[in-house]
Amino acid sequence: MYPADLVKPMREDLTSIGFGELHTVEDVEKAMELKGTTLVVVNSVCGCAAANARPGARISLQNAKKPDNLVTVFAGVDKEATDKARDMMVPFPPSSPSMALFKDGELVHMLERHHIEGRPADMIAENLIGAYNEFC
Repeated sequence: MYPADLVKPMREDLTSIGFGELHTVEDVEKAMELKGTTLVVVNSVCGCAAANARPGARISLQNAKKPDNLVTVFAGVDKEATDKARDMMVPFPPSSPSMALFKDGELVHMLERHHIEGRPADMIAENLIGAYNEFC
């Protein structure tokens, strides 16, 4: 597990733009019961989360259509919550960072680490925007 002081600014990259944090299995279950669309970002300490994933998520929210709900779990910190969120992302294997769009609790779009790593934030945002335009 990573120290709270280390991950605080990484958490704030998302919470400062409206993402709610899911710390427990119960938090994840409640989030998946929300009506409408929910973007779940599996956050992490890796460089591709800082350079690509979090900025891509931020840029994507400038779109006219966007998810009704924004939530995040932190891999390596909130283990049980992250495991529960990843269970909801099956058949995709666990990866971090990753992003999943749910509609009424059903997975409709997934970005795995290999879709994020090495890609610029704008490209990640375009991918998410395409999903928002289709499902939100």
